[in-house]
Amino acid sequence: MTNTPVDASSLSARIDAAAPAVEAQVIAWRRDFHANPELGNREHRTAAIVAEHLRALGFDQVRTGVAHTGVVGVLRGAQAGPVVALRADMDALPVAEEVDLPFASKARTTWNGEDVGVMHACGHDAHTAILMGVASLLAGLRAHLCGSVKFIFQPAEELPPEGEEGGAKLMIEQGALDNPVPQAIFGLHVTSRLPTGVIGYRPGPTMASADNLKITIHGRQTHGAMPWFGVDPIVTAAQVVLGLQTVVSRSVDLTQEPAVVTIGAIKGGVRENIIPDSVEMRGTIRSFDEAMRDDIHDRVTTLAESISRGSRAGCTVCIKKNYPVTVNDPALTAAMQPTLQRVAGAQGLMLVPKVMGSEDFSFFQRIVPGLFFFVGVTPREVDPTTSAPNHSPRFFVDENALLLGVRALAHVACDFLESGQNR
Repeated sequence: MTNTPVDASSLSARIDAAAPAVEAQVIAWRRDFHANPELGNREHRTAAIVAEHLRALGFDQVRTGVAHTGVVGVLRGAQAGPVVALRADMDALPVAEEVDLPFASKARTTWNGEDVGVMHACGHDAHTAILMGVASLLAGLRAHLCGSVKFIFQPAEELPPEGEEGGAKLMIEQGALDNPVPQAIFGLHVTSRLPTGVIGYRPGPTMASADNLKITIHGRQTHGAMPWFGVDPIVTAAQVVLGLQTVVSRSVDLTQEPAVVTIGAIKGGVRENIIPDSVEMRGTIRSFDEAMRDDIHDRVTTLAESISRGSRAGCTVCIKKNYPVTVNDPALTAAMQPTLQRVAGAQGLMLVPKVMGSEDFSFFQRIVPGLFFFVGVTPREVDPTTSAPNHSPRFFVDENALLLGVRALAHVACDFLESGQNR
């Protein structure tokens, strides 16, 4: 695809006329999913509702159980043409909700061996409801649709439980992008960083890669009153944490791309007068460039091992690559920018800065050109810089924003399909 802007499809007016009729149902779905959240690879109820809806709409294909609980449906238009994919994620987070809503989540479950609250603290309930609304909208326009739309409802975007595979990568391995193969894929994410009515987008690298970091410092246990008889892994771990702060600030050229190394958990010891045998640290590494990503991994490993050796402690560093950089195809983004502008209105489209959060939509983008954009969900009367962020127990979605998401996905899909017809 060239970066030539696409024209509005012949269905543009029909989409806008029909969209308001699905809004109430989209809100109802969203509230139901919000009150009944499910964690990664456990989205059984959500997936069943989605699959039933697609079958009721008369989709040509509805495949369930993809990557455990994923659903893939294909809507074939009456006219031959290209294939476009739309994706929504379905999973919630192990977060106890603190928002005062009549449909607030009261759910609890076990996650990686711990009793946790469950909440749609990242808005995936909205994503699922929005894409179900798009399915209703486009199914009603099937007789005029040029090509096919593949609907991908994905589990475990927030990572599967430890010891399990899941998410976009596993969906791809199990054929989610096959038969038919889409020529492009679109997805959206609601965000409290933007006000309701605003769509945010960015060409090229948009969201960071995400890697899990685990460092174990191996000392030698001894009495806290006699540290010289052992090797203190707690002091060594503290030195490692401080040393890691120099990886980005002194070793990475931040004029090229931003990066982050964060330690988010330290565990070691059982009581105040015993120096333990070991300390475990867990963290995350974020970057926007693959070469920089590998360099940071090397520097983290070398630094942690060297500091530990200097303290006569052992050190094991384990870095697991999770998600690649989310890269919006520049040509596809340029071509679809007029569509987003038309949907959002004159003041409603915003070029946003890079986001240090990550998305496994990036795996889909490695297979086909993709565009991932953001939909604001903070009420207009609230300053987005003060609103609770995604992943907060106080994360709030203004449901007035949902219809904009429905319209945006419907328009980009139809504009892309007709632009393919004309090439």
